[in-house]
Amino acid sequence: MIQFIDKVSPGIDRGWSLSTDPCTDKWKGVECESQSVKRIVLEELNFSGTLDASPLCRVGSLAVLSLKSNNLVGGIPEEIANCKRLTHLYLGGNQFSGQLPDALWRLNNLKRVDVSDNNFTGPLPNLARISGMTSFFAQNNNFTGELPQFDFANFEQFNISNNDFTGQIPDGGGRFQENSFLGNPGLCGSPLPNSCPPPQPAKKKQKNVSFEKILIYLGYMILGLIVLLFSVYKIARRSRKKADGVDGGKDRRADASSSKTNGASSEPKTSDNRSEYSITSIESGMNTSSLVVLTNSPEMKDLKFEDLLRAPAELLGRGKQGSLYRVVLSNGLVLVVKRIKDSGIPSEDFKNRMQKVDRAKHPNVLPPVAFYCSKQEKLLVYEYQPNGSLFNLLHGTQNALVFDWGSRLSVAATIAEALAFMHSVLREDGIAHGNLKATNILLDKDMGPCISEYGLMVVESQDYSQISDIRSNPSAPHDAFKDDVYGLGLMLLELLTGNMVQNNGYDLAKWVHSVVREEWTGEVFDSVLISQGADEERMVRLLQVALQCTNPSPAERPSSSQAVALIGSIKD
Repeated sequence: MIQFIDKVSPGIDRGWSLSTDPCTDKWKGVECESQSVKRIVLEELNFSGTLDASPLCRVGSLAVLSLKSNNLVGGIPEEIANCKRLTHLYLGGNQFSGQLPDALWRLNNLKRVDVSDNNFTGPLPNLARISGMTSFFAQNNNFTGELPQFDFANFEQFNISNNDFTGQIPDGGGRFQENSFLGNPGLCGSPLPNSCPPPQPAKKKQKNVSFEKILIYLGYMILGLIVLLFSVYKIARRSRKKADGVDGGKDRRADASSSKTNGASSEPKTSDNRSEYSITSIESGMNTSSLVVLTNSPEMKDLKFEDLLRAPAELLGRGKQGSLYRVVLSNGLVLVVKRIKDSGIPSEDFKNRMQKVDRAKHPNVLPPVAFYCSKQEKLLVYEYQPNGSLFNLLHGTQNALVFDWGSRLSVAATIAEALAFMHSVLREDGIAHGNLKATNILLDKDMGPCISEYGLMVVESQDYSQISDIRSNPSAPHDAFKDDVYGLGLMLLELLTGNMVQNNGYDLAKWVHSVVREEWTGEVFDSVLISQGADEERMVRLLQVALQCTNPSPAERPSSSQAVALIGSIKD
């Protein structure tokens, strides 16, 4: 920081000294949180030096840099990209020149950028790649070229007036006033009054085709036609031979075909609005009286298998273990039916497992209300949870909801405690969850998290297949419980990073472990949490718990009860 201030204000004593601490001794223009430098604000101080980003960006916690309204000169160095935590960059009102560095787009935590009232030239870097930017000021410079394809839906403020930009304003620019784009004669499109000219159709180039090439192409065409005719001739001969051999047996097969048709017509018919599982169930000849109801609810006690078959059903999704349907009963009750194929559990074992899971009740574990099992398939019935899953909250359309650090830590503690309870009750029976992941964490009407599908799978979950030394006996109780701990660790990583566990070859656990090994721990955290000012020390502690839970060696992972204690200490 001393190197930085010496370059910014050469020959001026700003009171920064190697013998003092910027936070403890409250250096002028420096603001700290938890004894870490968060903001450097040096505005309207008539500084006339240059910006040296190399020493500045060694301050790994720096989030805000403001040097507005000085007389700083020179360019913005490429090393500014090393300020990974930077969310606010204010350089307006100086004498900076040259092009903005291309590396600027790598600051993916940037929210607000002000480079207005300088002497910058050239095109803008591809700042559209910074998805979270909400404010950009670049007016009164000499920028040229076309605008990046900004997603204006995210922007609260935008101004690039009085430059030399050209081309069409990207879609969505019309949500800003005309004066945000004025002073760029080459710009067109909304909100400016001058519309863009229609794109010119590409002119076809005249090709000089020689007589020799025409002959070659003609030869290829004739050869292809000969091959085609020969193939048609061979197929016609083969078909004629088959017809001669088949006609003699038509009458003999007619009687047999008639008897089959009569037999099929006696089967029950299904209506168009029935779900796939109901059609399959009837065609398989299932015993429709064998639905086992586990709840004492008055609405459910008389539930019959026929009720599920008659009810309109909506397919919610398909997975590796089966399909999921939303079913509305005649009394208005909404249920979810999980249709399972090839679960690897014999029918009697499945029945025993579901009854034991039902007896091990916990308020944050969604119990099955009924089930059905046969040799062909199994059905599991739950109460419908209208608020979706933790996966949707983190990665889907629900991410507009406020999901702050306190809420995420509370979800982590709640799920860990519920999992540890189920492990303690069902350990002797060897019943672990078997497939713990964010899509199986549902949100109740009060947005409280609930573990669903507990004990449904015995086989090793596909989500954990990336671990190099997975057990040779996946059904062993000890290993199954450590699988659940691994799943808990992945869920913690999702909460901390905001990233999916696996996405187009990307493996979250491997990525986090590699980043931490390179001592870039701060890079893993969700930028939303950083912008909200979440407690970084507690996030790091929760990250350490997640790393322990996702240790490639099952023996090195904590138990679920140990994980509860670790998370509880962070929450307290």
